[in-house]
Amino acid sequence: MADKHKNDTYGDIQARSESDPGVKPPIPAATVVLVRDCAEAGAPAVEVLMLRKNSKITFGGMWVFPGGKIDAEDFAGGDDLAAAARRAAARETLEEAGVAVSGDSFQHFSHWTPPPGPAKRFATWFYAARLEDEQRVAIDDGEIQDHAWIKPGQALARHAAGEIDLAPPTWVTLYHLSRYAPASRLLTHLASTPVKTYSTHVAKRSDGVRVAMWHGDAGYEAWDADIAGERHRLAMTPDGFVFENTVEPY
Repeated sequence: MADKHKNDTYGDIQARSESDPGVKPPIPAATVVLVRDCAEAGAPAVEVLMLRKNSKITFGGMWVFPGGKIDAEDFAGGDDLAAAARRAAARETLEEAGVAVSGDSFQHFSHWTPPPGPAKRFATWFYAARLEDEQRVAIDDGEIQDHAWIKPGQALARHAAGEIDLAPPTWVTLYHLSRYAPASRLLTHLASTPVKTYSTHVAKRSDGVRVAMWHGDAGYEAWDADIAGERHRLAMTPDGFVFENTVEPY
């Protein structure tokens, strides 16, 4: 049987419904992918801002985008959850990276919910925004211990080499971002594409590899990773992540 990949953050799956006994409700959270243009051998390329979490906190040691849970203070004047999510992503970006951005400029492109279960989990709004001016990134060396502007493809290569840790939603996001440049083309694509909703189901294949599945995958409804057919999944093999998609345009 296969070993579990060290960046498989989904834990033991003990429930299949939000209404099952012992399931904790997901905590609303928000994150923003800040992008900027750069040059790569004369061709347009995109870099994203990533932060490395302190190893002693949630998602410890992993490289993430700026963000965090939505606090009561983010509901200004009775705003709805979507508005609060934008405000939370902007607030966390300032707190974690010292970068001031406006939530009004954010492009919402995906929403992620982990499988139901007893562990703490976050239902997260993902936004993207172009950083127009040269702001210095300032981390506190507490909750955040490092930062980097990095091309999405380079981040994926470093993950494959075992050099950095990425949670599955971060990995899949980088995978899709790596296909578009410059930043204007990337953001135009995200604006013209329906928001992707990832309500995650996780199951083991017969070889022991754990697989995160999303809507459209043949095994999604049955929580069965061995059912043949369409694929919309991330196989979290011990040697690395493998994304398979035959159903969703990106």
